[in-house]
Amino acid sequence: MTGVRAVQVPVLAIDGPSGSGKGTVSTTVARKLGWHYLDSGAIYRVLAHLALTRNVGTDDVPGLVALTRQLDIDFTEDGVRLNGELVGDVIRTEEAGVRASHVSRIPEVRRSLLAWQRSRARPPGLVSDGRDMGSVVFPDAFCKIFLTASSEKSAERRYNQLREKGFDVNIAKLLREIAERDERDATRKVSPLKPAEDAVLIDTSDMDADEVVSRVMEEVKKRL
Repeated sequence: MTGVRAVQVPVLAIDGPSGSGKGTVSTTVARKLGWHYLDSGAIYRVLAHLALTRNVGTDDVPGLVALTRQLDIDFTEDGVRLNGELVGDVIRTEEAGVRASHVSRIPEVRRSLLAWQRSRARPPGLVSDGRDMGSVVFPDAFCKIFLTASSEKSAERRYNQLREKGFDVNIAKLLREIAERDERDATRKVSPLKPAEDAVLIDTSDMDADEVVSRVMEEVKKRL
């Protein structure tokens, strides 16, 4: 699928770097609206995980593209499922994030997943979070949000998330890995991490999740 897709249902695109709070905010907003939810970052994390289990290298472009056609992913209340099995904890490690960042840089992989992502736009609406939702995947979304946060706040949030899941993490290492991953994603040639021209920018550094959700809901209500 190429070109700008005619959106038949409302799409709210929420983008931002690691630790900006887009995952928590997006799931909460989707629940409040009663809409479907798409975590695009999880797709690349699942793909990277599947590649690891199938011994497909992150530089094996034909192999990775073939795997994109085998992805059966569901976003449920209890987490992300691959072929019916929960994989949320496995794909949320920083190591999985690094692998996903490398995989997501491959143009052929992104093109292969584009139509699948767009097909998730179903009535009554879709909240989609990622790094290029408003700029590339859903350029005609009725509302585009780009969340940012300071590097220190981003690392702190990721640190707390991983600690809650039982992972042993070092915040200094985490800060470095987040900065490196965001730099890779911001400088990649295809679908770089950047706000869409018509996106609303929200700095979440000094806001809690409820405050960000309220701010996003204000923007949604303006447009609906």
